[in-house]
Amino acid sequence: MFDTLSERLQAALSDVRSRGQLSEDDIDKAMRAIRLALLEADVNFQVVKRFTAAVKERALGADVLRSLNPGQQVVKIVNDELTALMGGSGRDLVFAARGLTVILMAGLQGSGKTTACAKLARHLREEHKKDVALAACDVYRPAAVDQLVKVGRQAGATVYEQGTGRDPVDIAEWALGRAKAESRDVLIVDTSGRLHIDAELMEELANIKKRTKPHDVLLVVDAMTGQDAVNVAEQFADTANFDGVVLTKLDGDARGGAALSVKAVTGKPILYASTGEKLDAFERFHPDRMAQRILGMGDVMTLGEKAEKQFDEKQAVELERKIRRQEFTFDDFLDQLHQIRGMGPLTGILKMIPGLGSQLGNMRIDDRELDRVQAIITSMTPEERANPSILNGSRRRRIAQGSGTTVNAVNQLVKQFSQMQKMMRQVAQGKMPSLSQLARGR
Repeated sequence: MFDTLSERLQAALSDVRSRGQLSEDDIDKAMRAIRLALLEADVNFQVVKRFTAAVKERALGADVLRSLNPGQQVVKIVNDELTALMGGSGRDLVFAARGLTVILMAGLQGSGKTTACAKLARHLREEHKKDVALAACDVYRPAAVDQLVKVGRQAGATVYEQGTGRDPVDIAEWALGRAKAESRDVLIVDTSGRLHIDAELMEELANIKKRTKPHDVLLVVDAMTGQDAVNVAEQFADTANFDGVVLTKLDGDARGGAALSVKAVTGKPILYASTGEKLDAFERFHPDRMAQRILGMGDVMTLGEKAEKQFDEKQAVELERKIRRQEFTFDDFLDQLHQIRGMGPLTGILKMIPGLGSQLGNMRIDDRELDRVQAIITSMTPEERANPSILNGSRRRRIAQGSGTTVNAVNQLVKQFSQMQKMMRQVAQGKMPSLSQLARGR
């Protein structure tokens, strides 16, 4: 979603970065480019106006103009203001000190609210070790209850439902009683949405809120709807007084204006972001990390957290031992591949590495190439994976047929694996491969 904005902002700041000295004209030129980039990203006009004014005021300060590296100072100011624009430091949910925590989810139809409920349930179960239940109170949308039952179970949550024949306010109160009786940690209430905001929707939401007394009310907003998403959030803020936003479809190709505008317009922070269709594509929203990603500065913290979830410490020790003894096989390579795939799309991972994101630009790395590599390796016998030197012509033809690829693709993978083993031997012997070797893969 932020790729185009990221490219434009980085281009606007590239000239400033390279200058050893800055004038007011230089800063004005950069501000014009930043203003245009934000407006094209569908950021609210008043928000853009305040943002560029704040950046300009700080950039024209004596500390910046007289510093040894004023360009980098301006980039830091843009990063600080972009972080502040999206809410400053990220915040998490408020959990009850004792007993049940109730979370009320609101939003319009089509915003991805029901799926977001299941994603949040999975997140709380995985990250906070909570026993989570879901209350199916969306009784108007066809199949909404069935959908919540299905995705809720996939998320490992208990689903309380009474079909579509009862009043949703009564269902919410009944589910609350069940959750307390069964000593659940968290109850997430999925409320009804409408195609637009109306008095009936707000009255029902207010009644459910009154009966369940939630610790947090979260508004689910579809980032793909741009400024309309901000308008919806503003109207909900006026009548429902929600505590935070769950931004869905952040993996889409919209312009990103909603994410940059919603906090400034409503005063409510973005707490979570849905970054894909799968239930695990859901994460806490960190404004500081998102600002760094947008400006091409990487996101080492999120990258580290993703890696920590995927990589097992015992496996890492065993892998190190194998590399030192030069026993690294295709099976080990396949294990590493699975762990990397578990961190998400490869392009997104690479963009979290500082300095690399800006070089990638809008380039998309095809994850299907990893599927082909996996297919080739799994088409080998255990003996071939352990000892690639036995891969003669007939074996390679069989592997190509079994994996649906070509002999040339098999040859290329075996060659690359051999080069990787060679580099590992050098590292194990305390020798660092040269940059030219790494570039050539030798």
